Amino acid sequence: MRWSIPRARPARRRDARFAGDDYGVTAQPDWREVNWRAHLRTAEIGGRAVRYVDIGEADEGAVVFIHGLSGCWQNWLENIPRFAQERRVIALDLPGFGESEMPAEEISIPGYARCVEELCEQLGLGPVAVVGNSMGGFIAAELAIAFPQRAERLCLVSAAGISIHHVRREPLLAIARLLAAGGTASAARRERVLRRPGTTHLAFAGVFRHPTRLARDLLYEQMNGTGKPGFLPALAAMTTYDFRDRLPEIGCPTLIVWGREDLLVPVGDAERFRRLIPDARKVVFDDTGHCPMLERPETFNALLADFLVERGGAATHDEKTEVA
Repeated sequence: MRWSIPRARPARRRDARFAGDDYGVTAQPDWREVNWRAHLRTAEIGGRAVRYVDIGEADEGAVVFIHGLSGCWQNWLENIPRFAQERRVIALDLPGFGESEMPAEEISIPGYARCVEELCEQLGLGPVAVVGNSMGGFIAAELAIAFPQRAERLCLVSAAGISIHHVRREPLLAIARLLAAGGTASAARRERVLRRPGTTHLAFAGVFRHPTRLARDLLYEQMNGTGKPGFLPALAAMTTYDFRDRLPEIGCPTLIVWGREDLLVPVGDAERFRRLIPDARKVVFDDTGHCPMLERPETFNALLADFLVERGGAATHDEKTEVA
């Protein structure tokens, strides 16, 4: 079998004007109107502090958002307020990222899944909808396999776990060490990066298709995940853990969402997840990068909201939907 590498190419800055009316438009309710401090909590898991947001009190099933490598709970700023209107929403900083401490044990994908499971248990949650981006999708799928009673629905957003096993590990880690050496982005450094469209585009073009179409304060918040101690161990863990032969064990309806121009995880992986997970369908957003939930938040939120209330499972294996 031949495995693809990302074929997408970075967009030119001037291409941003053709991205469409929904690209970079703030979702409603506006995340800026939320008093986030009132919803920040800390749990002790494995003897270490794990930071998380807990918002919404409705009786509907809870939604748990899991960020990716070098991420933080703020990766879901455009999505949390929408779903907190009708559900309880949890978004955590994984151990070693954001404001969470490094775990006592070695970082691993199964270990992260156990952490999410324990947090859900401590909070008294029943079956939940689990939504993960990139490495967070890797963890969300592992949670659905290892703790099937917990995952009622699963949404994988540009999820890792397929083609990463065909990347040459040592060169990847060597490049990652250079990136990690940059350290945490201070407030002054963030402001310098975001001051001009050119530097904004260069800094974020590997993640977002059209960074200059995203609000500067949103981009500022995304930089909270940089320079954290969990980065290198988590990357190493991703390259050594293979669960592809266990993906058919996932028994809950699964929605797979991808950006067609994802530079980090090839869009071809979406089809491989779809074929391996029994009750899954995929949606591919055109002219979109690695974070559809931030790049086209209103469109993503509407899609996820519909999925969470669908009856009779996700879709047949022959269904494919493309969203411009």
